[in-house]
Amino acid sequence: MIVVLLNVYLVILFCLVKFGVVRFNLFWKISPVIVFILLLVGLFIPMGWGAPQGKALTVRNSVAIVPDVAGEVIEVPITANTPLKTGDVLFKIDPVPFQAKVDALQAKLDLAQLRVSETTRLKTTGAGRTFDVEQSQAEAEQLRAELGSAKWNLDKTVVRAPADGYVTNLALRKGARVATLPLSPVMAFIDTSDTIIGIEVPQIHARYIEPGQPAEATFKFAPGKIYQGKVESILQAVAAGQARVSGNAVAPEAIQSVPIVVRIKLDDSDFAARLPAGSTGTAAIFTDHVKAAHVIRKVLLRQVAITNYINPF
Repeated sequence: MIVVLLNVYLVILFCLVKFGVVRFNLFWKISPVIVFILLLVGLFIPMGWGAPQGKALTVRNSVAIVPDVAGEVIEVPITANTPLKTGDVLFKIDPVPFQAKVDALQAKLDLAQLRVSETTRLKTTGAGRTFDVEQSQAEAEQLRAELGSAKWNLDKTVVRAPADGYVTNLALRKGARVATLPLSPVMAFIDTSDTIIGIEVPQIHARYIEPGQPAEATFKFAPGKIYQGKVESILQAVAAGQARVSGNAVAPEAIQSVPIVVRIKLDDSDFAARLPAGSTGTAAIFTDHVKAAHVIRKVLLRQVAITNYINPF
């Protein structure tokens, strides 16, 4: 962009000299260098923190699906990469052993409740002890709690979608046996209810960024288009600054100036929902400083949007 502005100045200078408006003396000969320095120092360098720009990445939360009960899978009614709603069935586990457990506990509870009524009746007639009544009541309460747990396990034989989204890389099939091991998820569920768009901004340009500031973004997925948005938050930590729990002494590493990540939210929520996870692009944030550079940044961002038609990188 600075080259374009400098060329515009050269054309104007040529016309002024050609028509005799100015004399082509030493000052006008070195004026392009002066204009270049003024543009660089007065506009383009401050534009970095007045309207910072960086790479954008679309991220979606991935939920590792681990069943709450173990057993044999009897049905997998979903298809990979097909949109699902919250509560849709992902797969079903054979409920027979869990139903049998519920029936057995229900029978024991019925018997325990009958014993409670009998011991209570005997106590009221003076032929029974208070201890027998209390013991039978405790047994009934214990069976009632076990029955509630068994019904919960039975309900968990049907595994449902935790949110709106889809299952990717689906390998689970009928007849497979699943376990409740947290390190062995049976499928990955991609949550599409919330679209996370992060921008990497160099630390030297992030000083004036605040939540609520306007932003614009263009994506490789939709070349030639600009989408408006706002800054949601500035992530206050990156991996390089994270202290990890360890029994070892500090192990110094080479310190690098990694970018700060800024999260934005697009105004077009429908387009944001259609963005595939991993979609990349370029975004700019317009702060309250160096507002004269905002127009230049908007032009540059639209140039990037146009080049996205042919630039795959």
